[in-house]
Amino acid sequence: MDILYLLIPLSSVLVLCILAVFAWALNSGQFDDVEQHGEQILDAAQESLDLSQGA
Repeated sequence: MDILYLLIPLSSVLVLCILAVFAWALNSGQFDDVEQHGEQILDAAQESLDLSQGA
């Protein structure tokens, strides 16, 4: 039972830290344009295929 006096505050601090990191990621633009980066990968793969077929 005594361990709960330690675990409950520690888990509360951990949750607050996780929320702070998530809020920082949202404010710094981590999740702004997710689709564009995925399309860049596909476009680069298509360009490399086009270059290898043209030679």
